[in-house]
Amino acid sequence: MADQNGLAKDYEYAVDVQQLSFDYGGPAILDNINLRLPPGSRCILVGANGAGKTTLLRILGGKRMIKSSHVNVLGKNVFTEVPNATYLGTEWLERSCTRADLSVDYLLYSMGSQRWPDRTRRLLEVLDVDLSWRLHQVSDGQRRRVQLVMGLLQPWEILLLDEVTVDLDILVRSDFLQFLKEETEIRGASIVYATHIFDGLGSWPTHVAHVTEGSIQEFRTMDDFEELEQAKQDHVRDERLDSPFMEVCYKWLREDREKLRNRKPIDPETGLPHTKWDELSANMKKYGDKYYNYWK
Repeated sequence: MADQNGLAKDYEYAVDVQQLSFDYGGPAILDNINLRLPPGSRCILVGANGAGKTTLLRILGGKRMIKSSHVNVLGKNVFTEVPNATYLGTEWLERSCTRADLSVDYLLYSMGSQRWPDRTRRLLEVLDVDLSWRLHQVSDGQRRRVQLVMGLLQPWEILLLDEVTVDLDILVRSDFLQFLKEETEIRGASIVYATHIFDGLGSWPTHVAHVTEGSIQEFRTMDDFEELEQAKQDHVRDERLDSPFMEVCYKWLREDREKLRNRKPIDPETGLPHTKWDELSANMKKYGDKYYNYWK
């Protein structure tokens, strides 16, 4: 295959996952995941916290090894070869270096910005980053923008984004998503993006995967998305939602929440679902106060 620049691509699918399952020795985190995305795709992962989105992205990025499943990215096995993939997650802000007295100019130079001067200027403009910023003096949102500039300096073939736009203001987020769309359309690069922020995404993705309880329950292309077409025809909408696409995503998430609630036993005292946190609280009352009673 070739991208829109005529550059040859020696793979049919940017992402090719077959029968992927994963656990930590207990209940399945991922259960029989199958996902195929052609080059140039922009795939949104829709799912509640704990659905398995982050685990899936980390496996695609080669950051978590599994032995028996078929997981190819850019035509390469992510565990035995090194595809040109970039993974960006929220954990970057937790590192001590993100609050060090370092300038953005120094950081970008250390990342090789001189090799891609035009691309560096473009990213600085899109993400509204000032080279004179010092990390210990800026906000978390500004640090996130610095992370994105650093992470995207080197041209990538596939980008794995895990909630990294949550700290961006609405204007920067809009410009950033447009930049990413251009990357896929011009260079034939691909993106898998997990997010809970669906406003402004109605025309952005090419594919949508609904992840729940470790499985992909629905997989749609934007050209064959019956639920979205139905939502477009419905004129009575939730005033909190700004697009038919957001309506569909919220509908999926509400259904997931109800299914999960219905599987939990109801506490007869509170009338609410009984969770593991109730067990922990009960154990603390039973055993903890025996040894740590600060009121006596």
